[in-house]
Amino acid sequence: MRQLEKTSAIVLISIIFALSCQNQTNEMIAVNAPVAKKLPTELKKHGDVRVDNYYWLNDRENENVIEYLEKENEYYQALTAHTKDFRDQLFEEMKGRIKEDDSSVPYKRNGYWYITRYEKGGEYPIFSRKEGNLEAEEQIMFNCNQLAKGHEFFNLRGVSVSPDNRLAAFGTDTVSRRQYYIQIKNLETGEIYPDKIENTTGSAVWAEDNKTLFYTKKDPVTLRSDKIYKHKLGTSADEDELVFHEEDETFSAFVYKSKSRKYIIIGSYSTLTSEYQILEASKPDGTFRVFSPRERGTEYNIYHYEDHFYVLTNKDGATNFKLMKTTESDTDSSNWKEFVPHREKVLLEDVEIFKDYYVLSERDNGLNRLKVTRWDGTENYYVPFDNETYVAYTYVNVDFDTQKLRYVYNAMTSPYSIIDFDMESRTSEIKKEQEVLGGKFNKSNYRSERVWATARDGVKVPISLVYHKDTKIDGNSPLFQYGYGSYGSTTDPYFSSVRLSLLDRGFIYAIAHVRGGEYLGRPWYENGKLLSKKNTFNDFIDCSKFLIENNYTNSEHLYAYGGSAGGLLMGAIVNMEPELYNGVIAAVPFVDVITTMLDESIPLTTGEYDEWGNPNEKEYYDYMKSYSPYDNVQSQEYPHLLVTTGLHDSQVQYWEPAKWVAKLREYKTGNNLLFLDTNMDAGHGGASGRFEALKETAKDYAFLLDLEGKIP
Repeated sequence: MRQLEKTSAIVLISIIFALSCQNQTNEMIAVNAPVAKKLPTELKKHGDVRVDNYYWLNDRENENVIEYLEKENEYYQALTAHTKDFRDQLFEEMKGRIKEDDSSVPYKRNGYWYITRYEKGGEYPIFSRKEGNLEAEEQIMFNCNQLAKGHEFFNLRGVSVSPDNRLAAFGTDTVSRRQYYIQIKNLETGEIYPDKIENTTGSAVWAEDNKTLFYTKKDPVTLRSDKIYKHKLGTSADEDELVFHEEDETFSAFVYKSKSRKYIIIGSYSTLTSEYQILEASKPDGTFRVFSPRERGTEYNIYHYEDHFYVLTNKDGATNFKLMKTTESDTDSSNWKEFVPHREKVLLEDVEIFKDYYVLSERDNGLNRLKVTRWDGTENYYVPFDNETYVAYTYVNVDFDTQKLRYVYNAMTSPYSIIDFDMESRTSEIKKEQEVLGGKFNKSNYRSERVWATARDGVKVPISLVYHKDTKIDGNSPLFQYGYGSYGSTTDPYFSSVRLSLLDRGFIYAIAHVRGGEYLGRPWYENGKLLSKKNTFNDFIDCSKFLIENNYTNSEHLYAYGGSAGGLLMGAIVNMEPELYNGVIAAVPFVDVITTMLDESIPLTTGEYDEWGNPNEKEYYDYMKSYSPYDNVQSQEYPHLLVTTGLHDSQVQYWEPAKWVAKLREYKTGNNLLFLDTNMDAGHGGASGRFEALKETAKDYAFLLDLEGKIP
């Protein structure tokens, strides 16, 4: 039952907890659990009235909101003070496996070799290049360690070098709202030009004249990428020409250059529909023409080669996509000819084009495949892989005239490798294998497998598992289960050196490949969205039950984790079957589904109706209300919960997890822990430095290991 409102201000209730202080002395101390004031707000729709007592938290400028978030942080810090030394130990342990002075595999573009590297002790990357060959003198393009000084958050992205190799456009975000300002640097003199373009996506592309730049601006309120502008070097951003305005609020826009460098391409996309416009890069003052007009439900991507375009599309019911071909002059879909047919059980994800070959990226029964084919049709074959669960995908392949295909390979027990595959000789060269430092890692000490759980509707759901060879599969080992299950995003069974800190302490790690992702093809996604969204939640729960029934763990040692839309998943499962889990971590969770989807001023809302449904329609409203975590909090004992968010998050606004935690405090029974940890400086992705981010992971792991009694 709803608790009585005790006060109209933020009050504190005293709870006595036994914990060790930071000096590790055993002592009983009083810790106050924040209770948010209740100011009822009636939210009416379709004749239904929802009362939101914590709607007032939706105002980051309100000092009472900031005070409440800080009180939650203080509460979390106080009750986890006894884990601080261990968190520091975990951080150093995870950091110690990472090669600090690391660098990327160089790639060649337009006569220069480009390298991204890190220096020992540096949080941020250094972007550099060498002219002609790798023995040439290094030219530092951007040292982000210097650029980040004085900023709590820093991110540089979208480095785009002009065709004559002299200039570089780049985007910078120092707030973590993903609103970048673009500047231009002269790579010969080091001068940063006064041109400064605000509120962009951070990416830009050059025309062939070396002075015209195309970029994408965001709506200042919704942050939707909706306008493409043209900027002329040396002019004010106020003079920039609007080239395209995406007026449909369910669509976003972007701009890029074809691999052939012949075309500037504007893309428009929604969840279910896409459209492109093209302009020859040598004619920047020309007019873009529509490649093929948008048709609702038809998605397509375009790739240019010689005098043709190749089109990856789901047109005409090709659920798992097919590849079409059309001439440069006749690009309307009525002229597309089939090149690679649709297959019922194989998802066609991408195509990489070279002078003599094209490479298809496919997914068959959840596993990645790379198919190499000569343009003349004389040979085709699959790049060989030999593992039960692995990840393989094409990497940076900017060079068109080459026999080498560069791809990434890793598995849950095998570190990340970058491999050059000679498509003619069919030989491989490992250009780089991720180094796991510390002297303790040996891949033979770990085991991975893929198992299949049967969901309640009879569908088989795959689970990827990894654990230390000494971990007992006897039903008593702790297990950390991850899930996402939205937007067709697939979580592959990848390697993580950070994860070793759990595996080496006896944890089993599981990825539940639930519906809503595309692990088993496009239908797997379609069956986990809109009015089938509950399949995602049911799949995750049924995977948990399978893992318990098959002696991987038990409910006293089972933990779950998900972030963003995966945080929605966490919110749903703890409402539905809280007794299954001992602890749950929900990172930047999307938990107030109806209120968010009814607010068109919030970033991402209107563009997501095809994913979640439009609650302005009663059918979707009622369905959302039946699973929305915030709307379904009830009086019951919840698992131990750690909820994280960022004050400046542009993807999931901080108030969703804040309101959820406030309501959970009101309703939950029992004495299980409930924490809200708000990063007051960061957004959706958390801390920006490569090592600072590890501190957040250390907090998560310490939460789990503390519940398991594994903190020394």
